[in-house]
Amino acid sequence: MLEYVTDMARVLVVEDDPAIGRLLHRSLTDRGDVVILAATGAAGLSMALQEQPEVVLLDLGLPDLSGLEVLTMLRAVSQVPVIVVTAQDDDHTVVRALDSGADDYLVKPFGSEQLAARIRAVLRRSAQGSSGESAVRIGDLEIDPASRRVRVDGEQVELSRKEFDLLWLLATRPGEVVTKREMLAGVWGLPFGNGGDRTVDVHLSWLRRKLGENAAEPRYLHTVRGVGVRLAPPGSDD
Repeated sequence: MLEYVTDMARVLVVEDDPAIGRLLHRSLTDRGDVVILAATGAAGLSMALQEQPEVVLLDLGLPDLSGLEVLTMLRAVSQVPVIVVTAQDDDHTVVRALDSGADDYLVKPFGSEQLAARIRAVLRRSAQGSSGESAVRIGDLEIDPASRRVRVDGEQVELSRKEFDLLWLLATRPGEVVTKREMLAGVWGLPFGNGGDRTVDVHLSWLRRKLGENAAEPRYLHTVRGVGVRLAPPGSDD
């Protein structure tokens, strides 16, 4: 995956509203992007596999499948960055989309510059995630970014995409306190607020459970009250 540095990308737009599809097509092609349009979820899935886009813009209100269904099916076969583009802005829908594997969430209406910035951001993160970084070992916790595998005490731990991204963000700053604001921006590409802190809390809770710990008895994820979380080996002073 190439970093989005020239303001050009191959973009798949899955949008059933012809007027919005035309607007997105014009906005992106004016910036030099190659745009592929799909009006249904099934067509979007097919084109995502055939056309190999660098990023997908996905509407949630599609006529055949829900956008969340499309996202779940796409994530089973591809790690292409996905930006959900929708008029639905309630916290529950946002969290469900992010938990299903969306890399970002953009609420209609929005400006072309904001869309371009979001595309650049998700492609930067994608490029960084495939840059050949070395595995990290902290105590008996092993994290391999290339294979996206995690082992604790020699046993493999199955993490969701976002759980791994969150753990890897913390692992790139071992022993440092990472704030919720930094976690939300680094993993979900979202500003702090509008329920984002709850998203972080929920994923931290899931991650702790899979690492065999909880907030009261941490092994690796040490909470610094009022500041954030740091990843450190068992026995580290709080």
